[in-house]
This record gives sequence, structure tokens and C-alpha cells, in this order.
Amino acid sequence: MDAQLRVGLVGAGPWARTVHAPGLAEHPGTSLTAVWTRRPEVASALAEEHCTQAATSFEELLDQVDAVAFAVPPSVQAEYAVLAAKAGKHLILEKPLAHDVDSARRVADAVAEADVVALLMLTMRYTLQTREWLAGLGEAGGWKGGNARWLSGALLGEKYGNSPWRQAEGSLSDIGPHTFDLLDAALGEITAVLAAHRDAGDLWHVLLEHESGATSTVALTTRLPMRPTVTEFAVYGDSGFRSLSRKPGLETESFTALLDDFAAMIASGVRTHDCDATRGLHLQRILAMCLEAARLR
Repeated sequence: MDAQLRVGLVGAGPWARTVHAPGLAEHPGTSLTAVWTRRPEVASALAEEHCTQAATSFEELLDQVDAVAFAVPPSVQAEYAVLAAKAGKHLILEKPLAHDVDSARRVADAVAEADVVALLMLTMRYTLQTREWLAGLGEAGGWKGGNARWLSGALLGEKYGNSPWRQAEGSLSDIGPHTFDLLDAALGEITAVLAAHRDAGDLWHVLLEHESGATSTVALTTRLPMRPTVTEFAVYGDSGFRSLSRKPGLETESFTALLDDFAAMIASGVRTHDCDATRGLHLQRILAMCLEAARLR
């Protein structure tokens, strides 16, 4: 691009401080232009750290930027993302896209109507390791099933343990989108949740059906004392067995790759991407299917 994208950051929590703000400030294609949160003193502190300014309102932030990055709870993101899209701003979104399917649909519709770029930060999806793994699966074909385990103690620690929305919505909303996204990409679109169970400690077990005819199983939790986090994906079938593990500390690499794609899409006029708002709506529907299947037990 001829000039850096001016990006406003909404949110100043742990993820905004460690990933979004430094990533936007350091990427050659973007400039961290303004920070806004509902707590002015927090926004000012983060803005000062990166030699930028704190906006006094969301409307003021919109007036100064080409794009908006969100690092806020899903319900808040859905509300402000619609406003930003209607103002013609490109969007960097967190998972899940929203709190529920209706809100996610409003975001996806606003993005389509405004013809803006919107990318969802699905951390593992942007890494070179994952992209090569998925490409290899596509070339081989013949996959009959798979499984995923994402077992973490994130909500037992200080960094994310103080996150009200994560405590309220649990592991399904927090790490479910990452997990379902990769199994969906590996085995074909997830079309049904055949069974789902959540125990009293927020440990989920889910059985999925894919458009390809494959089935897969998922185990999710953010409340088990796992150190390091166990994140494993595997598929099996006519082409054998192939697995993928999540490497620690890939957040910065992933966000840089997201920004690479984001800037390129805006410059080229491309609007579709494997991790766009339509993908976010699809994943939101899967979360809803899991909740419904668990209630039917």
C-alpha cells in the first residue's frame, strides 16, 4: 500500500496490550492511530505506551481511522462492529464474532452491505504450520474422521481468570471457535452436532458431523490445571494419520500474518477470506448447536 492504514483499537485488556497494540504499532502496513475504551484512564495508559492518542468517544475514534480492531467481549464487539462497518471502516474482529447467532448475523450483514474487509483473529489459522498442514490434507484427501483436544487452565490464572465474559461463557465460546474452525477446514463443513456434554467443571465433549461424511470428536476446557496447554488436532482415513499441535507463543506471528492479509485485501479490493465475517457467523451457529445439543440431554 502507498500509505499505512490508520487503525483504531477498541479495548485495552490483556489481549489488546500484548497482541493488538504492539502488532498494529509495529506492522509496516498499519499505524495504531487511536485507542478507546469505556475507561478513559486505561485507554490513555495504553495509548501513551505506544506514542499515540486516546479517543474520548467511539465516534471520535471512527473519525480518525480507516479500520477498527476489537479486543472486547463478544457482545460489545457485535454492537460496535456494526456501527464501524456502517461508517465504512474495515474490521479486525475477535472470536467469537458475537454473543449469539442473531448478533453475529447483524455483523456479517453490515460487513457485506458496507463492502468492507473483516477478518477474525483465529490464532492457529494464520500460522504457516497450519496452512501447510491444511494444504497437505486437501491434496491427500480421503479423510474419514478426526479429533481435537484443547485442554487449558487459562481461567485458573491471573491473565484471563479476571475476564468476566470468559468466566460467564466458558471454554465453548473462548476456545471452541478455534477448534471447530480447524476441524471444519480439515474435514469439511460441520453440518451437525450429534452430541454435546458439559460437566460441572466446564469440560466439554462434542461429536460433530461433517458435510464430507466424516465425524470428529472434541474435548475442550479452560479450567483444568494444564501447563503447558494441550492443543492437539488429528485426522485419519485413506491417507493415513496426520496431526497438528499448537506451538506456544504463536499469537504475535498469527496477528502479523492477519495484518498482512488485511492490508493486502484492502489494497486489492478482495473481500472474501477463510477467516472473514461469514466464517465467524458459521462458527457462531456451531456454538449454538453445541448449546442446544447439551440442553437436550
